[in-house]
Parts: sequence; C-alpha cells; structure tokens
Amino acid sequence: MKKLRLLICLLLGSSLGMMSCLDDDSGNVPINNIVPPSSSEFASLSSAYLTENTQIFTFDTAETMVFNFTSEKGVEVTIYGNCLTVNEEPLEGEIEIKYIELLDKSSLLKSRIATMGKHEDGSLEMLVSGGAFYINVYQNGEPVDSSNFCTYTITVPASLTGGIDYDMSLWYGSFDENSNLVWEPAEVSEQEVGIEMSNDEYYVYASQFGWINVDRFYNDPREKTTVLVKAPNGYNLSNSAVFLSFDGEASGLARLDFFENGLFSELYGQIPIGLECHVVFVSKFNNDWVYAIKAVTIAENEVIEIEYEELTTITEQQLTGLINGLP
Repeated sequence: MKKLRLLICLLLGSSLGMMSCLDDDSGNVPINNIVPPSSSEFASLSSAYLTENTQIFTFDTAETMVFNFTSEKGVEVTIYGNCLTVNEEPLEGEIEIKYIELLDKSSLLKSRIATMGKHEDGSLEMLVSGGAFYINVYQNGEPVDSSNFCTYTITVPASLTGGIDYDMSLWYGSFDENSNLVWEPAEVSEQEVGIEMSNDEYYVYASQFGWINVDRFYNDPREKTTVLVKAPNGYNLSNSAVFLSFDGEASGLARLDFFENGLFSELYGQIPIGLECHVVFVSKFNNDWVYAIKAVTIAENEVIEIEYEELTTITEQQLTGLINGLP
C-alpha cells in the first residue's frame, strides 16, 4: 500500500511539481514536505542568532577603569572596573565585554527569550518590555568575579521600544530547569538599583551581570484563562516554540512553555479573556525557519490548532519583518 501511494506521488509529482503527499502513518511528512527537526537542530537557530548578535567591546585596565560603550542601537553602558576582581585580586589587564540587546518582538522570538515575569506565588505572566539585555565582563574567556560588584548603568532610549512607560522597573533573568529564561524583579532594598526615567530615556542602575530587563506586568483587569495550542504531529517543546504576540504592544512576547498530551500551554491561566493577539508557531526545516501565525481573540479554555498545511518556510530576514509588522 505504501509502495502504491509512493508510485502515485511520483506520477503526480512529474506533472504537478508543486504537489507532494502526506504519509498518514507517521504524520511526519506534511503536504509541503516540511518535517520536524531534532531538538539540537532547533536550538541551533537561537544559539546562532545570539552569537551573531553579540557585540564585543575590549578595554585595557592600564588605560581606563571606566568601561563605557554605546551599542549599535544607541544604548549606553558604563561599568566601573574597580568593583571587579579575578580570584579575589583587583582586575588588571585586558578585558572583554559581551553585550546583547533584544529590543523588538522578532529579536525576542529568534533568541527564544520571552518576557515572562514571575509572581511571588511562582506563576508567570506576560511582561511588557522596554528592552532586554545581556551584559558580562570576561578575562581570558572566563567571566570575572562580581561578588563585590557595585552598580553599573545603562541608558536606554525609550524610542527603541515604543516610548517611555513610567511603570517600568528592573528585572533579572535566569534559566529554569527547562532552559526557559524567567524574569524576576530586582531587589532594590539592599543596593542602589532600579530605574529612573526622563521623557525619552530609561536610566538603569543594575548590580548583577547576565540578563536584565526593563519591564512591567501586562496588568489586564479582565478575567484570565489558560490558552492551549495544538501543533502538528511531531512537534513539541524541544523542537518548536509557540508565542503570543499581544496586539498593541511594541515589545514583549508571552511563550507557551509547558507541553503535555500534544498541547502547548502557559500553564498558569494568566491570559486575559477577550485579548486580541497573534499565535506564532516557529520551528526549523533545513536552514530556514518554519512558521505559522493565527490572529485570535482569546476565549475561555480555548484550544487553537495549527495544521500542517499552515506551515511555511521563511528566511530569518523575512521572519524579522513579519513579526515586527504584527499589530
């Protein structure tokens, strides 16, 4: 039977080059010939994006102990070297600062870093972002000791993320057991950390290296629900991702980071009922991204299904324009 189906496919393919056949037994060969990647293949997309978008700045402590630089997008960072040590000794010699900036929805999606903030009860909720950043200082390839670390500063033009929002605060990011970056509010009681604002800039005072974010909870008063998304067979949390892009928000993405019984979910039931948003499914095929996007208005306990026929390959550049063009 399989041989007969294959023969029919070949005969059709010779006259109708755009047609192909679905293997109904495995579910792994959809109509457009896209197949699910391995987990490592999918992970390579985000790791390659982060590597390509890491900006590196070098300094010599013999020349300066104030490490100041301006990023490609105009974010200014100042780090004071006299607060850093190596093996409990004062920092000396050449150092390297690695810096990443995620300032729009596409950069968050391509890095697989959602803006999900943790409440005191452990539940996660969508954060509206004024910019997510990675900053760390290295010497000879190793991160320097920041145990006696004092505050460094970041000046972020608010125009990069849709304008000033006076409810923003400082958050630090760390990876959970499922390799998802989760954001928690910075402790401001013990050290001078936080955010000051002008009409057009955020002045960030941080006391930890690594991932930091200018954020606030989405804070929607409507009743909440859990959203479930059914992806095509063969796709799961290891080889694909599902995001929610909230309409009207320039930066920030919710991620459905729980997978069970073939369904993606955000688990905590924090999605507002009646919310207008776009469900974005992404994966990989060969060297391209695979995606599907659906505009939805969230209903209570809704299950949204992504069909194989909706999957399309797209280049990274095309994906950038598509995601940043969402309302």
